[in-house]
Amino acid sequence: MAELRPSGAPGPTAPPAPGPTAPPAFASLFPPGLHAIYGECRRLYPDQPNPLQVTAIVKYWLGGPDPLDYVSMYRNVGSPSANIPEHWHYISFGLSDLYGDNRVHEFTGTDGPSGFGFELTFRLKRETGESAPPTWPAELMQGLARYVFQSENTFCSGDHVSWHSPLDNSESRIQHMLLTEDPQMQPVQTPFGVVTFLQIVGVCTEELHAAQQWNGQGILELLRTVPVAGGPWLITDMRRGETIFEIDPHLQERIDKGIETDGSNLSGVSAKCAWDDLSRPPEDDEDSRSICIGTQPRRLSGKDTEQIRETLRRGLEINSKPVLPPINPQRQNGLTHDRAQSRKDSLESDSSTAIIPHELIRTRQLESVHLKFNQESGALIPLCLRGRLLHGRHFTYKSITGDMAITFVSTGVEGAFATEEHPYAAHGPWLQILLTEEFVEKMLEDLEDLTSPEEFKLPKEYSWPEKKLKVSILPDMVFDSPLH
Repeated sequence: MAELRPSGAPGPTAPPAPGPTAPPAFASLFPPGLHAIYGECRRLYPDQPNPLQVTAIVKYWLGGPDPLDYVSMYRNVGSPSANIPEHWHYISFGLSDLYGDNRVHEFTGTDGPSGFGFELTFRLKRETGESAPPTWPAELMQGLARYVFQSENTFCSGDHVSWHSPLDNSESRIQHMLLTEDPQMQPVQTPFGVVTFLQIVGVCTEELHAAQQWNGQGILELLRTVPVAGGPWLITDMRRGETIFEIDPHLQERIDKGIETDGSNLSGVSAKCAWDDLSRPPEDDEDSRSICIGTQPRRLSGKDTEQIRETLRRGLEINSKPVLPPINPQRQNGLTHDRAQSRKDSLESDSSTAIIPHELIRTRQLESVHLKFNQESGALIPLCLRGRLLHGRHFTYKSITGDMAITFVSTGVEGAFATEEHPYAAHGPWLQILLTEEFVEKMLEDLEDLTSPEEFKLPKEYSWPEKKLKVSILPDMVFDSPLH
C-alpha cells in the first residue's frame, strides 16, 4: 500500500533546504542519506521544494512490501529547442542507504556504494492538459526494487528488463525497459557511500530484441537520435505507436552491422529449460540431471549457484559486462510487478533436499546430450550462437526453478570445464557445451526457423547424430508441471 502526498521528505511538511543553513536539530532528525539525495533534487528543481510524493505506508524495514520508502515526482519543462518535451521526472529513495543504521542496508563505509549504490529515475512525457503526474511509474519502480532486494542483483547502464506487459497496464506497445544514466542527476556522495541515478527507458518489444541481439547501449544511442522515441533525454512516451525501425527503416542496417562487428553483450538469461544425459542408462540417475517422472532431481548447491551467478555477472572470459536476466511479470491486485519467488529461485534455492556438497561432485564428460527449451528460450538460441559463440564468448541458460543450468561456450572461452576433446561436460546439474565455429554455422542453418515464431508448431526437434546432440522446443506446460 502507498499514499500520495505533497512533500519533499519523510514527514507532513518539507524539510528546510539542505546545506550549511539547515538547523542542527533538523540534521539529527532528517536521515542523512535521504538528505543528500534530496539536496540533488533541490539543485535540479529549486522551484519545487514540495513535490508530490508516493510513500510506502508501512516501510520495508517494518515488514512492508515496498522497498522504496518514497518516490518523488517533479515537473520538468524540458527544452523545446533541443527536442526535449515537457515531462514528469520520478526519483526513488530506498535502493541506497538512507539511514546508516543497518535497518535496511549494511553500512560498509563512505568510500564504496551506498546500499545498492543507485536510485532509479523515470521520465514520462506529460500529456496535454495533464495537471498532476500519473502514479503508476512509482509501482513500476517498486517492482524493479523488489527484484533488486530479493535477488541482490544490481542494475547497470545498458541493462535491459523484459517485462512482457504495457508498463502502465494499458494497450501501449511500450512493454519493456532499458536502463541508462540519468542525463541531469549527478552522483551524490552521502555519509554512507556514493549514489548514482539510473533512468528507466520504456521500449517496444522489437527494440528490446535488438538490445538483446546487439547491446543496450547501442539501442539507447539510436533512441536518442529519434525525438519521438525518447530524444536526447530518453523520455518515455506511452502513446508511441511505432518502433524506431518503423520510424526509420535504415536503423535496422546499423544494428545488423553492429551485431556482425560487436556480437551481443547478453551473456545469460533465466529460462524454462532442462537437459538429459543420453549417454547414461535411464536407471543410472545418480549423477544425471533431467526431467524425471517420480524422482527428486538434485538442485544446484550453494557454490554452484554462486559460480553461475558470477558467470552471468562477469562471464567466463575477462572483461565481459554484467547482464541482468529478464524479469517475468505477473499481475496481482491490478498491479504489474516481478514474480518474487521465481526471482529468488533463479539465483538460490530455499530447499535443502537433494543438495549435494559442491566439493563432492566430480565433473563428468558426457557422450550424448538432449537439450530442452520452451519456445521463448529456444528463440534465443540463434542469438546465443551468432551473437555470442561466433565472437568467442559464452551464453548461459539458468533454469527459473533454480535446479540446473546450461552454458554454451566457444573454443576461445577460458575457465570452462568443457573442452574440444570432451565438448559435453557436467558439474552436477550444471552442463557446459563447447561448440566449434564450424558446428555453430551448421546449427544456425538448421535452426533458421526459430526466428519465425509465427510459423512454429510445438513440439519441435532438431538432431545432429554425428555430434550426438539433440535439441527439443517444447510447450510451457512441460516445464510448468510439478513433476518437473
